[in-house]
This record gives sequence, C-alpha cells and structure tokens, in this order.
Amino acid sequence: MAKNNSTDVAPPLQSSDAGGSSVKKEVNNKGTLHGEKVKAPPQSKAPPESTGKSKDEATFNSPTRKQENADIAALTEGLGSVSIAPKPSLKEMTAPESIKNVAALLSSNKYKNIVILTGAGISCNAGIPDFRTPGTGLYDNLQKYNLPFPEAVFDLGFYKNNPDPFVQLASELWPGLRHSPTITHSFIALLEKKGLLLRNYTQNIDMLDILAGVSEDKMIECHGHFRTALCTKCKGTFDGEECKAIIVEEKRAPICQRKQQQQYNRRRSSSSKKAQGVEGKEEHCGGYVKPDIVFFGEALPSRYHRLVKQDMKKADLLIVMGTSLMVGPVNMIPEMVRRDCKRVLFNQELVGTFQKTNGPTTRKKSHDTSAQRDIFHGGDCDDSIRTLCAILGWENELDEMNKQSALPV
Repeated sequence: MAKNNSTDVAPPLQSSDAGGSSVKKEVNNKGTLHGEKVKAPPQSKAPPESTGKSKDEATFNSPTRKQENADIAALTEGLGSVSIAPKPSLKEMTAPESIKNVAALLSSNKYKNIVILTGAGISCNAGIPDFRTPGTGLYDNLQKYNLPFPEAVFDLGFYKNNPDPFVQLASELWPGLRHSPTITHSFIALLEKKGLLLRNYTQNIDMLDILAGVSEDKMIECHGHFRTALCTKCKGTFDGEECKAIIVEEKRAPICQRKQQQQYNRRRSSSSKKAQGVEGKEEHCGGYVKPDIVFFGEALPSRYHRLVKQDMKKADLLIVMGTSLMVGPVNMIPEMVRRDCKRVLFNQELVGTFQKTNGPTTRKKSHDTSAQRDIFHGGDCDDSIRTLCAILGWENELDEMNKQSALPV
C-alpha cells in the first residue's frame, strides 16, 4: 500500500459552477486543473485615499481648467461691451472709393494733427457767393458799385478814397446776421471736438468757422475777420461792435476820432536870429475805419507767419476744401507740408499741384511721391463731407452740431 505523501497531492479547491453550486476540483502536483494551468489570483490593491471630491469636481478645479475658466470669463466680459455694427446704408455702400479712402485714414487713429485749408467754396451753401465762379461769383456781380475793376472793393488805396462800395457789401455779408455755418464748417468743429484738429487755415472772412464752434486758438484767419477794426490812416484800434453798428445800420464808413498831435513848422524871417520853431496842435485823425480784414496791399496777420511753418512740419494730414488756390501766399500751404503728409482735396475741380488719385498707387516703382499721397474727390463739399461722416458713423453728431450753430429763423 502506497504511503500518502501530502507534498504530492494538492488539496481540493472549491469552485462555483454557473448555477452557483459548489463543486470540488482536484489540482495535481504540477499546478494544473484538468490539464490547464492555474493562474494565481491577483492581489488586491488598496483603494486610493478619499479626498472628499468627485472625479468631475477634481478635474474642474485643476490648474489647467481654472485658467481655461478664467479665459472664458474674460472673453465673456469683453463680449458684453461689443456692439454689432449696423448694416451699411446705401450711401455707404455706393460711396466713391476716394471718400472711402479718406474714411480709412480718419478711422485708422494714426492722424492726430490734421490741418484744414479752406476757401470761399465751403460757404456757398450758406448763401455767400465765392469770388471767381463765372456768372455767380462775387466779382461778376459788383457792377452796381461802379468799380474800376472788381478787386477794387478790397483795395486799400481805393477804400481810402471811396469806402462806399465796400461798406455796402460788408453790410450785406457781415457775419452772424444772415448766414449760418454749413455742414463743412461743422465738420471742422467736429474734428476739433474729437481731438484731431491741429489748425484750421481759412481764406474766408465770414467767420462761419467760429460760429460753427471752432475755437479761436485753432483758427488762422489768413485774410482777417470782422471782430475788431482799425483806422486806415493812423492804424489805431477801433471798437468792433461800434464799427459794426455804423456799417450795418447807418451804411457808412466809420471815421477815426482818435486825437493826435499835429506838428507844423513856424518859420522866422531871414532877419530873425532865432532858430526855426515847432508848434503843435491837437486834432482828430479823421481816417476811414474798416474791419480788421486784409485788403490788397496789406500784410497777412502776424499770427499766420508765426505759426504756419511749425504747423506744416507737424501736420500728418492736410485736407483742402473749396478753394481755387489762386491767392498767395496761402496757396503755397499744400507745398509746405512734409513729403509723408497725406493730402486730401474736396473741391469742384482739381487745383494746385494735387494729383488726380484716390490714394496709394499700386505701382511698385515710382519716384512721384505726390501721386501716392494725394486723394481728390470732385463735387460739392457738403455732399462729400456728409458721405464721409456717414461711413465713419459721425453723421448724427455732425447734424446735431450743425443744428445747434444755425441762426434763429
């Protein structure tokens, strides 16, 4: 009888069948169960320590997710202040490329020192005629004054002998009585309001820029103004309001009443040993007074000469409107700006040295820098400015400023 060896025979294993009943299966000494190898049961791992947070919560509070959440919050806050641009109007969609290019300049925030140069053309829609337009210009409608030549109405020598033609004309054109600022005047004031205007050089004497809201500090009235007056003989100052009352209401030229010492010689007879004597007599000047506007034969205001060169060096955008550029020295201003200064012309016709272009050229090689910096748009100034402001989104503000500057009906 064989001896039982506990090392050769494995003890029976308990197993559960599909029905859940317990059965015994013997394992031989080679570690097989019915000829199959038996794998050792996997050792159980200790469960991770509980943090008190679910898996989703832990992921949400991870450093990466926190940064993502912060970015989303910042974007959401930023979008709260974003306004959706309105649908472009028909005027904007059909605007000429030249005006669109000007709008692109103004909306780029690159141009903070804009210089404006204007002439009589910007005041035509206010009811003030320009000077040189055939048929409707001022010089073509002065026959009733019986002038030797049209420009004589602004000639200093002629005024000293016959002030009546100018007095009659000034009584009709005196600022603030019949004419209100135009859309173009209000546009200049709007540029100042937005902090874009360096200076406004005007050849006009109608003062509509001032009435539109442009501050005197931003103005260079190249040909003078009506606010003050002076004597054509002694150059003494005269009260501006008194000058206005005499010209507008009495239709006559004011007379200077300034007292001055008249000197004359009292000669002695040749037999007298006394030297030649000088006696004085106090008299009124008696010269004709005129508003402080520049006549032919007079120098431009000292303020013009003091500021024009430094302003042109600083200017980054020049906008010229409503002028023939025929009267010097103001007509030289477009030539005085830097070569890199953009130049825009809103006018009925091309004038001066402006090139008929709509902005930068596509030519790769060109030595004509003026052609690349000029933008010209022909037509009525007010129409051009209104279209420009519509593209920029300034039209309502422009209209409101123009409405506030209008004279009472």
